[in-house]
Amino acid sequence: MNDATIRSHFPSLQRQHNGKPLIYLDGPAGTQVPRQVITAISRYYETSNANTHGQFLTTHETDAMMDGVREKMADFLGAEGPHTISFGNNMTTLNFSLSRAIERVLQPGDEILITQLDHESNRGPWLALRSKGIVVREVKLLPDGTLDYEDFKNKITERTRLVAMGYAANIFGTVNDVALVRRLTYEAGAWLLLDAVHFAPHLPLDVQAIGCDFLLCSAYKFYGPHVGILYAREGLLDRLPTDRLRTTQQHAPYSIETGTLNHAAIAGVGAAVDFIATFGQGKTLREKLVSAMQAIRKRERERFLSLFEGLKKVPGLTIYGPPADEPLRAPTVSFTMKNKTAEQVCQTLAKENIFAWDGHFYAIRATEVLGLLEKGGVTRMGISIYTTAEEIKTVLETLHKIA
Repeated sequence: MNDATIRSHFPSLQRQHNGKPLIYLDGPAGTQVPRQVITAISRYYETSNANTHGQFLTTHETDAMMDGVREKMADFLGAEGPHTISFGNNMTTLNFSLSRAIERVLQPGDEILITQLDHESNRGPWLALRSKGIVVREVKLLPDGTLDYEDFKNKITERTRLVAMGYAANIFGTVNDVALVRRLTYEAGAWLLLDAVHFAPHLPLDVQAIGCDFLLCSAYKFYGPHVGILYAREGLLDRLPTDRLRTTQQHAPYSIETGTLNHAAIAGVGAAVDFIATFGQGKTLREKLVSAMQAIRKRERERFLSLFEGLKKVPGLTIYGPPADEPLRAPTVSFTMKNKTAEQVCQTLAKENIFAWDGHFYAIRATEVLGLLEKGGVTRMGISIYTTAEEIKTVLETLHKIA
């Protein structure tokens, strides 16, 4: 993977401000988009802009494109097939729709388990069900940014119907022990829902091997446009009374898709999957994607270890979350600096064209539990496929000046 070749795909990386290049470490909130994706979106509008299921050329082309992208996302996730892939405006909207459907098959007193580590989009929809008599418990977060699995074991009961948890934490890069939780949910007879928004850009996914019932992710985190994606285990979505019009197709994967979807953006999702596949090898798209994600993982990990080790040498800087050498840690790091708020740190970085985020990043409960919310949260940086060693060197030099 050559830096120049990779970066040549991204028009935004060519931009300068005040005569200096821009350094994008804001990938955890959304990656930059390669030219292939931009072209796919534009080409759809230029050639095939139409609604679905009509009798003429452009509507047939739209149908074929939508079916094709479902197939590509099934390959990306390791799913049974395109009939398990639904699209929505974003992950949060899909999860709210799913929570309302699941609520209709639960009884008062049934239990749902969430965690203190999760993004609010995988907490809020389930917490809202308390008003319906559903008991919602939360698993404790430990000071090192990992979940308390003893607490997990104690809080799963025979009344637990669903466990909703993240695969990787967008604030600390923690990758959760999904295999353990899957075993616990099997024993309890509960469904497992995974928020893989922060996992999907960095590590290969295989929903069938994981055994999860639902998985959600967002294409704008893996070099695509703003589209939410829901995987529902084969046959499961058809058992749920989703919000839908009688004019909607009443079966999976369409039954949770409300209104007209953003067809052009979905064309961009397909292009994003194809872009990722170019970095892999194999005969099938699935083989190429697994190979590509392994190569991306290796490249990002090298950059991340360099950043992490460098941050440890910055005076007055405190890193939160698991150590860098955790085998499955996502390449995201959050920290605070002595006598400076996260906002002040990011403002100073921005003057040097270094883009990093400050705050809680919707992981507000985790920030609260660790006593960081009242301090303005943390500064967060993330490695993406286009991050270079030279950029990391510049970032570390700048942080030393700030310190």
